[in-house]
Amino acid sequence: MDDAGVYKLRDDLAIIQTLDFFTPIVDDPYAFGQIGVANALSDVYAMGGRPITAMNIVCFPVNTMDISILREILAGGLDKLREAGVVLVGGHSVEDPEIKYGLSVTGVIHPEKVMTNTGAKVGDKLILTKPLGTGIINTAVKGGMASKKLVAKSVECMASLNKTASELMQELGAHACTDITGFGFLGHASEMIEGTDVGMSIDAASVPFFPEVQELVETGLVPAGLYRNRDFRAHMVKADHKVPYWMMDILFDPQTSGGLLIAIAPAKAKTLLNRLHKSGVRDAAVVGGITDKPKGKIVVR
Repeated sequence: MDDAGVYKLRDDLAIIQTLDFFTPIVDDPYAFGQIGVANALSDVYAMGGRPITAMNIVCFPVNTMDISILREILAGGLDKLREAGVVLVGGHSVEDPEIKYGLSVTGVIHPEKVMTNTGAKVGDKLILTKPLGTGIINTAVKGGMASKKLVAKSVECMASLNKTASELMQELGAHACTDITGFGFLGHASEMIEGTDVGMSIDAASVPFFPEVQELVETGLVPAGLYRNRDFRAHMVKADHKVPYWMMDILFDPQTSGGLLIAIAPAKAKTLLNRLHKSGVRDAAVVGGITDKPKGKIVVR
């Protein structure tokens, strides 16, 4: 949520503005467009807001790549915007040797209902709504080591909206939320407790991930961003010796269009989880909780 801003217009209305774009990670331009939109809308959803308008941002090598590829990207993005109920109001394009696509998104929310990535309380349960491993899978795609079935599952996950999870967590009064993207699960989880009087416990065995990713990690197919994430947050994370190294790699894996990590009171966690499952967010799981100590630290068990 670092690229999101909230601006209060009046006592009952605030505007959320975000900007997000990235380079291709799949071969299918239509799917890439869908992922780009889901990724860009996620910041608004993580704050409990409702995205209403979006502007395309495109960098495209017009002299070396067929324009039909760009049409497919924009078509995929537009269809995903329609699914989200968001209006496309224009866009900007730049000639660039490397293709990039994303959006500037504007959403609305009541000023008193803005969800931030801090505010979790001792005893809260943590619910993750999407499986981990997309960064590792994308690395395997580049190396020609990912099966078509795994790629299809990964694309479906990345292209799915966090809309339902956002609406349900707001209805049930969650205390804090972040979306899991480039900093990885433990990187974004660290932001939720950094500099606070609470800690966090993660049950590694409960964290959803793509099963095929274990073998990819053991083969050495991991993105460079994973190492950067681990180096940056290693001082905040303590792992039990029983947690396998490959699982820790998955927990630091940089995600594209990942799920939401939601902190909610224990009395409401089961209800939220059940409603997520019934609404189609089938991979959602309770993955840990907020503790009173060690303060500002994450313990992975």
